[in-house]
Amino acid sequence: MNFALYRELLAVPRIRRLLLVGMIARIPHSAAGVLLTLHIVLTLGQGYAAAGAAAAVMTIGIALGAPWRGRRVDTVGLRRALIPSVVSETIIWSVVPHVSYEWLLPLVFVGGLLTLPIFSVVRQSLGVLAAGNQRRTAFALDAITTEVVFMIGPAAGAVAATSGFTVAGLTVVGVSTSLAGLFLMWFNPPTRSAVEPHAGGKVAEAADQRYAAEAALVAAAPSHLPEAVAEVVPAGTGPATTGRAGLRGKVVHNFAWFTAAVAAIFAVAAGAGMVLSGSDVGIVAALETGGRQSEIGIVFLFWCAASVVGGLLYGAMHRPVSPLILLLGMAALTIPMGFTQDTWTLALVSVLPGLLCAPVLSAASEKVAELVPEERRGEAMGWYGSALTSGVALGAPLAGVFIDIVGPAGGFAAVGAAGVVLSLLGLLLQYRLRRRAAAEPTGT
Repeated sequence: MNFALYRELLAVPRIRRLLLVGMIARIPHSAAGVLLTLHIVLTLGQGYAAAGAAAAVMTIGIALGAPWRGRRVDTVGLRRALIPSVVSETIIWSVVPHVSYEWLLPLVFVGGLLTLPIFSVVRQSLGVLAAGNQRRTAFALDAITTEVVFMIGPAAGAVAATSGFTVAGLTVVGVSTSLAGLFLMWFNPPTRSAVEPHAGGKVAEAADQRYAAEAALVAAAPSHLPEAVAEVVPAGTGPATTGRAGLRGKVVHNFAWFTAAVAAIFAVAAGAGMVLSGSDVGIVAALETGGRQSEIGIVFLFWCAASVVGGLLYGAMHRPVSPLILLLGMAALTIPMGFTQDTWTLALVSVLPGLLCAPVLSAASEKVAELVPEERRGEAMGWYGSALTSGVALGAPLAGVFIDIVGPAGGFAAVGAAGVVLSLLGLLLQYRLRRRAAAEPTGT
């Protein structure tokens, strides 16, 4: 391990500023979930089921909007892409506290759809500003700052809500997020590497070669590509073959970056989100069942602190570790958390999977930056965020079902076992793809 990498990385002003801005900008929305939940329960007098439904609606909006927001960064640049978010954040989160529950649902959906894409922008820019071992360290630091954010934000939101300031708190979330967006527009971190003027011919030649390769892929594509593509131009309506091939070519061209390796990383993100959110629910259920809900903070402190330590260690490593291996370890080590009987034992056991939390997320981000070309990396990071969000949305209800059936141990076992199965399937697929590639004759 080389901990001097952190000093070298933080000596770069643009990286240091990006990590600091990213951390500050994430705090408001990390508090928004708690504030929204307690506003619905305490201020509007609705139940936790209604609060959960609102959180789900907002999550769906975020998952749908992230790829689109990332693609806008790729196509029109960071500053223009952030304008809708900067405007909508203040308007929506200033209106949400003053409307009924029925109006709140569509507003939080739109708020999720247009949320400031701070997570994907920071990852995308780090992929440009850092390279090699520095990139691993940069993504590890980003994961660590995210852990710090989720230590601060939800706690601050809970304090504000329980003090009766949910309306003011939600308004502050919107205004501060818009201000963070404005600062990000002013700072304008790079999302593409600078292209030297004399390299224009080589860049154009590389683009032509890539286009030719994609055209060959289209020509050789099997006829059973997605049915939606095949059905757009029905048979017998003019030059159907040409239209179908043209649309198929466009689809292949637009998603040429989405390879089996990238799909595996998105599966890792979904699996990590599922294990983390399921563990979150399991911890609360385990302590609430024993009447120790006042001690929840102890377990979360150990869990998050372990993630920070794990991220620091991983960022100092010379070699990367497969995200699938890291997810396998985190998921497997989550299962024993269900067999603990007291708060301190649960806190200590949570250290083991916690150590792998930040490494899983930083390794996955690093892999996306490595596999996807810069011109599509914003969109890819958006899809990565959607996969993570989808996993988070799945993990909590999955754990909840098993907690209701067999108790808190069932919640940990369910998400842990699901993460193990997902990791093993990914490793098996990876092994088969490597064997197939090795078996192919060279020069074909």
